[in-house]
Amino acid sequence: MRPRGPAAALATAAVLLAACSSAPASPSGKITAVGAENEYASVIGQIGGRYVSVTAVESNPNTDPHTFEASPSVAQQVSAAQLVVQNGLGYDTYMNKIEAAAPDARRRVIGVQSLLRLPDSTPNPHLWYDPRTMPAVARAVESSLAVLQPGHAAYFRGRLRAFDQSLQPWYQALARFKATYPRAPVAVTEPVGDYMLQAAGARILTPFRLQADIMNGVDPAPQDVASESGLLSGHKVRALLYNQQVTDPLTASFLARARQYGIPVVGMYETMPAPGYNYQSWMLAEVSALQKALAGHASTQKL
Repeated sequence: MRPRGPAAALATAAVLLAACSSAPASPSGKITAVGAENEYASVIGQIGGRYVSVTAVESNPNTDPHTFEASPSVAQQVSAAQLVVQNGLGYDTYMNKIEAAAPDARRRVIGVQSLLRLPDSTPNPHLWYDPRTMPAVARAVESSLAVLQPGHAAYFRGRLRAFDQSLQPWYQALARFKATYPRAPVAVTEPVGDYMLQAAGARILTPFRLQADIMNGVDPAPQDVASESGLLSGHKVRALLYNQQVTDPLTASFLARARQYGIPVVGMYETMPAPGYNYQSWMLAEVSALQKALAGHASTQKL
């Protein structure tokens, strides 16, 4: 992932020191929970309902999540939480540092990487775009909440059933897109939405090496840059999907080239856009933006 540098290392050290002091528990009797990313916090809140008080660590859609630096207040939130959901795959390693600095045998931590049994070598950490991820996360959340408050287990089970049902419009939209635009060729700047694009049956023509280099802040090989540019200038793709939260001179040049050659662009997010979205409506909005790009040649840069 993108390197953080010495300043971030100093900030992390401060976080670890702060984590040694516990924040007060929720006075309401609710389960205190934290989602490292706000899409996971959204799912926790939907399963826990009135019996959970949940906060998100990363929730600003206008910042680069890869360069996030945890603060002492974040350390206090995490150290006091009874339930934590975090991504893994190197995406939010600061969570592990905070948890190690403030150990609590009662804290239940759901690592999505571990939940899905993914090896550390998994190249794409943006797991929430995979339609298989959140049902598994929701089940793990329901199970953990039932352990923490067994008297409300039936309530959590009912919320889980409702959550699973609420994913159906997204699944149906993916199926419609796949049937309407089979193997639609697209270009991307990073692998942010790759899991969703694959589920929608799209063909990602951008070399993964280029995607990974841009994601990790590495200068791409000139031949990969030329390949991406050729996809756009040669009208070989029907849309360019880019990381709306992270742009640099190279990705800006791809966006400019797409506009020059009449290729619609679609912004993809790493954290849930706010306000007004939950996880399901966000995913549905991303598919809708992709559909508009192919059907109406319309760009959607910001949800």
